[in-house]
Amino acid sequence: MLPSFIPYQVEDCYSVLKTMKAVYFLAAFVLLGLASKLASASDPSPLQDFCIAVNNAKNGVFINGKLCKDPKLATLEDFLFSGLNIPGNTSNQVRSMVTPAIVSGLNTFGISLVRIDFAPYVGLNPLHTHPRATEILVVVQGTLYVGFVTSNPDNRLFTKVLYPGDVFVFPLGLIHFQFNIGHTNAVAFAALSSQNPGVVTIANAAFGSDADINPDVLAKAFQLDKNIVNQLQSRFWSDNDNRN
Repeated sequence: MLPSFIPYQVEDCYSVLKTMKAVYFLAAFVLLGLASKLASASDPSPLQDFCIAVNNAKNGVFINGKLCKDPKLATLEDFLFSGLNIPGNTSNQVRSMVTPAIVSGLNTFGISLVRIDFAPYVGLNPLHTHPRATEILVVVQGTLYVGFVTSNPDNRLFTKVLYPGDVFVFPLGLIHFQFNIGHTNAVAFAALSSQNPGVVTIANAAFGSDADINPDVLAKAFQLDKNIVNQLQSRFWSDNDNRN
């Protein structure tokens, strides 16, 4: 005959197992929710009407965990930028200029806007990526040869010659470029799906880093003679972004 306490031990085991299953289910549900959140957007959705950026923390107030200008002190100028009608100075190595629309009222909205000017025939927005944003570009003047390259292992190149009124999308994180192949100035406007999309210019990152990457690494990666790598690293690397 089995001792009378055994049924209570079995019952306790079932209770523990049911509790563990509930905990595992809850943990899986939370992880799924976090993964869904990370996959759905680059910038989090705002929890207030607006959060105007402030340069001095003493002038800000916390709204839903964000440091913002007091909404009661908001003015029309916080939501306005004038100047994208002014051509950017393309007197640089790549003969192009990126001019951002600086609007403090865009803070937390996950979007940004730039104007890109290209000098005739040689203006280039060189190979670069935006690690936190997809870009949509519209040409308003001139003729641009644009393209992007997909990730490994395919590395497919998608290219197109764009004319005024044409729109082209550069997917998030992929290497892309724009090149003026016309004999006149070219102008384009681009919107990006992050208030801080980031820019990684490939040549600058590889050959103009601070400090220098070991030349042996670059020679092997790019299949170049080490002397050529040294020559490339000795050049003055600049960018075409008015923000820097």
